[in-house]
Amino acid sequence: MAANEEDSALVKLELACSDLRTLLQSSAKLEKDLEEMEKKFDSIDEKLSTAAKRVAPLQSLAMAAKALETRINRAVSPALGLLHSFKLSESFQKKLIELSDKLSIEKNPRKRLKKLLKYVQCVDQLNEVINLISRDGEPVIQKLQEVVEFLSRTKATDQYRTQRLKETLITLKALYESEVDAMRFDGLLDEALLNLQDEFEIMLQQMKHQNIGEQQADEEADQTLVSDLGTEMEVQVLSRIAETLSASDCLDICIDIFVKVRYRRAAKALMRLNPDYLRTYTPEEIDEMKWESLETAISLWIQHFELAVKTVFVSEKKLCKQVLGGLPEVLIWLECFVKIADKIMAVFFRFGEGVARSNREPQKLFKLLEMFDSLEKLKLEFTEIFEGESGADICIRFRELEKLLVHASSKVFWEFGLQIEGTSDFFAPQQDGSVPKLVRYAVNYLKYLTTETYSAPMAKVFRTEQMRKAGILSKPETDENLLKDAISNIMEALQRNIESKSSSYKDKILLHIFVMNTYWYIYMRSRNTELGKLIGEQYMKQKYKSAAEESAYMYQWRAWRPLVRLLEKEESEEQDNGTKATAAFVRGKLEAFFNRFDEISQRHARGYSIPDADLREQLREATVKLVVPVYSEFLNAHSKLLSGESYVSPESLKGLVGQVFNGTDRTSNGKPKRRDSKDTVPGRNSVSVEGELKNFRRSRSKSIDA
Repeated sequence: MAANEEDSALVKLELACSDLRTLLQSSAKLEKDLEEMEKKFDSIDEKLSTAAKRVAPLQSLAMAAKALETRINRAVSPALGLLHSFKLSESFQKKLIELSDKLSIEKNPRKRLKKLLKYVQCVDQLNEVINLISRDGEPVIQKLQEVVEFLSRTKATDQYRTQRLKETLITLKALYESEVDAMRFDGLLDEALLNLQDEFEIMLQQMKHQNIGEQQADEEADQTLVSDLGTEMEVQVLSRIAETLSASDCLDICIDIFVKVRYRRAAKALMRLNPDYLRTYTPEEIDEMKWESLETAISLWIQHFELAVKTVFVSEKKLCKQVLGGLPEVLIWLECFVKIADKIMAVFFRFGEGVARSNREPQKLFKLLEMFDSLEKLKLEFTEIFEGESGADICIRFRELEKLLVHASSKVFWEFGLQIEGTSDFFAPQQDGSVPKLVRYAVNYLKYLTTETYSAPMAKVFRTEQMRKAGILSKPETDENLLKDAISNIMEALQRNIESKSSSYKDKILLHIFVMNTYWYIYMRSRNTELGKLIGEQYMKQKYKSAAEESAYMYQWRAWRPLVRLLEKEESEEQDNGTKATAAFVRGKLEAFFNRFDEISQRHARGYSIPDADLREQLREATVKLVVPVYSEFLNAHSKLLSGESYVSPESLKGLVGQVFNGTDRTSNGKPKRRDSKDTVPGRNSVSVEGELKNFRRSRSKSIDA
């Protein structure tokens, strides 16, 4: 068994040795093959080296040819493009001539605008081509010249080809130098730009403001109506022309044309309103104007200023933005608009400034407030229209005018108070006790000032002045309190004026009539009005009505109380009522009574005036209640002594008293309105004052004779 295992191992060993011998044989063969391959590679490498040495000159020549081709192409291709641009320029010029001919014969406005738009497009195309030629010409020629110099220097091509390239360079250079400037400045492009400038100006002139004069004539017309100055097509054409002129270095000319034409159009539109008053603008000239003329001028100024801002300038600004808003200079259209409006606004401003600086007469206050109120209402819209840095100067002048009007209004008001207080020393009191013109003027002045139209602007003026003096951070009073305090000061000045005048009366009855008339006038004209509501109805009653009633009582006491005393009973009458002496004494009292009554009547008719009908009626009733009962009692007490005699009845006396007060009013020219003997008075016998007194005296004379 062990022997078998050994035999098996030997067999395996022999097999392994056999395999090893076979492997060694194969390896030797492989080594031999590798040696042969190495020899072949060495042979190929040697052949390749020889081939490379032979091909190297050809490779260098190919590379040189490629570099030369690239250099030539870099110069020739742009040159060909330049020549193509010249051809395009020529074709566009021919097209411009055709469009110009068609444009000159076209009569239909809309078709003409379409042709004009094509004309502008052609000008843009021609301008673009010429700019391309002008921009690229010199670099192209320079590159071509470098190529020619290179070929001449290196002799990379034959002499014939080099010569032809030189001739091409000379021709192209001469063409560029001679044609480009002519195309830009002396050719069809220049002529086309001049035509566009003319068309631009004509179209702008044709855009007019419509219905400006008609709006002024029609009070119900909406003056704030803003209409487009041109159609959409017209605006489009104008905008394209402006862009074309700007792209052709004609922006300054374009702006000059636009500003000049639109300024004239805006000015002519406003001239249709006939603003001749604007020619008078210095304070001295305004002071010489009649008040009616100045009042009318200020009213027109307010209307025209608002119309200019809300209608004319809004339309002009819109047109500026539509036509010039597309230019590269973004804000140029705002500057143009301000240039258009500047001169026109300056004319309005100088008139307003002249009015504000003129003499501060009281009646000017209302017109100054109207001007100030109109500017306040326009302020927001004005700043929006004249926006930005361009409109800063106009807005500053607007604010300066407002300040002038505020200052002038405030000065006029306070100087009016000083004038009221100062007139007491220069003017004599009313000789008939009537209400002074100054009081009438002042009360109506303040009534007018406290109406809704003027109270708000006046209060705003006071508030502005207070903030200017006290500072912005101060706490201002309410508008109502500011106005109330200011008007109360004027009323107090008026009261001091009345007291000063009343102290100069020597006739005490006339003094009380004057005070009564004046305070009654103030109260009656102020109650149930904005003035009365502002100051306070209760205050008006306590201050003025009470003073008038007190003066009325004092008037009655001084004028009529002495008359009543003449009929009061005396001790002598009570001792003996039946004697002839007593009868004569009674008749004497009656005669003295009527003599005094006649004196009072004459004084009322000639020297006393009570203009207010209601006040006269109240005084008449009070006087009748004072005099007639006493007279009636006297007649009843002495009826036996006066039996059979003619005397004035109580009813007739009542009529006589009424006639006294009916004669104390005045006609429109200020003269007393007297009733003659034909005028009758209410009473039993319907007789006149003179008739009753004559009858009484006649009957007394007959009794004495008897």
